[in-house]
Amino acid sequence: MNAPVTLENEMNAIGVAARDAAKVMRDATADARNSALRAAAHAIRTGKARILAANACDIEAAKTGGMSAALIDRLALDDARVEAMAKGVEDVAALTDPVGRELARWRRPNGLDIARIATPIGVIAIIYESRPNVTADAGALALKAGNAVILRGGSDSVHSAAAIHAAMAEGLRAAGLPEAAIQVVPTTDRAAVGLMLGGLNGTIDLIIPRGGKGLTGRVMAEARVAVLAHLEGICHVYIHEDADPVKAREIAVNAKMRRTSICGAAETLLIDRAVLATTGKAALEALARAGCEVRGDDAVCRTLPEAIAATDEDWSREYLDTIIAAKVVDGVDDAIRHIETHGSSHTDCIVTEDAAAAERFLKRLDSAIVLWNASTQFADGAEFGMGAEIGIGTGKLHARGPVGVEQLTTFKYVVRGTGQVRP
Repeated sequence: MNAPVTLENEMNAIGVAARDAAKVMRDATADARNSALRAAAHAIRTGKARILAANACDIEAAKTGGMSAALIDRLALDDARVEAMAKGVEDVAALTDPVGRELARWRRPNGLDIARIATPIGVIAIIYESRPNVTADAGALALKAGNAVILRGGSDSVHSAAAIHAAMAEGLRAAGLPEAAIQVVPTTDRAAVGLMLGGLNGTIDLIIPRGGKGLTGRVMAEARVAVLAHLEGICHVYIHEDADPVKAREIAVNAKMRRTSICGAAETLLIDRAVLATTGKAALEALARAGCEVRGDDAVCRTLPEAIAATDEDWSREYLDTIIAAKVVDGVDDAIRHIETHGSSHTDCIVTEDAAAAERFLKRLDSAIVLWNASTQFADGAEFGMGAEIGIGTGKLHARGPVGVEQLTTFKYVVRGTGQVRP
């Protein structure tokens, strides 16, 4: 008799199928991969009604379960977001092929010709929460880079993810590529995550978590394979004493309020003491008018009467909500010290017309993304021209900032000789 099917057997079978698919994907042509992506985008559009119906089931369950409004916003799809998904997949297809790029080449004195060539990583596992669009983004990016991918979404988006995955699988079939190149874990059992963190018997090459601190912290602590991640998005906007008042106000409001639930949303506003009563006050009042709760230090609370006194914990908190911490600083170096102490090396912005101050901030601050006179909400692969992203890397190895198709490749050395032997 056959042994009973267990979760471990099921997950290991997914890993084996992904490994086999990765071998095919490594040899797949750019035309085949792009054809699959274009067909998947078409399937997303033609399957919009099915995707929205599945998402409605997830939204209803989330509301019944008491999910916060900010997290429901992450989960929700509408016509525009479905179209954005399809467009994102098409944009990835239109990108330059990242596989086979010659990254460097040189010839040694002994005549050896050495080239460093971009190659697929292999099998990538992506564990994410809430946002169903990650199913399309991650699948598209991994496919474009010649990888196989195993996707494990949150239980709150299980119906949406399944409907979107069906469209991605349709694209693979249309191009004659293995459907196992993009797989979704079919169970909401949390034990499946533990098995993935163990590497599924060596079939997983890289794990990318995309979600809250709890998920990412667990992945980084327990994974037995390489991890590419950021733990939190504690992003700052710093209004310098030479900031343009209109830019400062508009950037502060956009960075916080455009979409509060994304990792690039500003969580702390730093204001130079010299302009607290003028430019800083106007920015604080604009935030309050936009419906943002301000938690400030003593100086901020005196300037904005409706502000709430901040606690020490507020300076290191990722709210992902209509709340911002606000603090007065004394110049660029003080702002940098605060960000280095309380930030997460994700995305930080200076607003100023002083080029020297801006360049000091951009050079000295070691965050994955630093901006001058631009909203932190631009911390996004699509806005960087990458088509889409899987997440923002804040570590210092392999990839930092938006993780797009180039960041989902590794490299190998190709050495061509004419009979050389080593003495």
